[in-house]
Amino acid sequence: MADSNVWPNGYRCAVVLTVDYNDIHGILTQAPEVAGRDKTLSVWRYGSQRGVDRLLGLFEELGVSSSWCIPGIVAEENPGHIKAILAGGHEIACAGYRHQNYDSLTLAEQSADIAKGCEALSALTGQRPAGFRIPAGNGKPGFIEALRDQGIRWSSSWRGDDLPFAHPTAPEVIELPLHYELEDEPYFAFNLSPAVPPAQSRIASYSHTLGNLQMDFAGFHRFGLCYVLRLHPEIIATPGRIGVLRELLQGIQQHQDVWIATAGEVAQWWADSAAQVTADHPSAVYERHYRDYGV
Repeated sequence: MADSNVWPNGYRCAVVLTVDYNDIHGILTQAPEVAGRDKTLSVWRYGSQRGVDRLLGLFEELGVSSSWCIPGIVAEENPGHIKAILAGGHEIACAGYRHQNYDSLTLAEQSADIAKGCEALSALTGQRPAGFRIPAGNGKPGFIEALRDQGIRWSSSWRGDDLPFAHPTAPEVIELPLHYELEDEPYFAFNLSPAVPPAQSRIASYSHTLGNLQMDFAGFHRFGLCYVLRLHPEIIATPGRIGVLRELLQGIQQHQDVWIATAGEVAQWWADSAAQVTADHPSAVYERHYRDYGV
């Protein structure tokens, strides 16, 4: 039996495909020492050169929608990709303007980055984004309220649950939680010199990674949860790894009771139909503690 019966039209669980499209800006935040090293940066430029088109092609082939989290500067540098993502029927969400570590920013700086990112995306798409993902780091106390004030209605940055939830201090913002085991980066992110990640290679077995993702889907499906994949064009969209994603999605599509939807669609459904967060929910506990300690 599923733990919950919360999805529309008798669906047993929800699946949300999210793509972090950061181009080289993501690695420059993670490893600033690679600035000016074109050979290294080319590892991440692969996403723009090949990965975006390959992902869009797979999504079109399978007839699935997705949500793309994009910093404003990446959108400005790649307007053709923005048009292609929209033409494919996909959702575009904000990831700030510059890919930054939010731990190093004040709340005012975080708010300004959110606003600038939303404005850049609005200028290119003609519509203000409704979703947000923190590029790196954590929001300061008041961050969720800042998202709400910029018109953001869903976030996919936190963890702590496997169903969506409304943020306790700004219930207009619905969180779609992430899990590291449902991301491509922990399995495959790798650069030899300089080492990324430091001292830890991550080129996992493709078959074992597929097996992990399939087993997680089986659990999320069994318990009626929200399975949020987090993908990166430069990581998952190589000629071999795109086959891992194809096989995973084809297996998911064999289940007639799975709702494959954008983050915005799931968040809207949750906002319209779900109960509010209880006091013992992980998000409410976290909210109380980080405000108490003034992090």
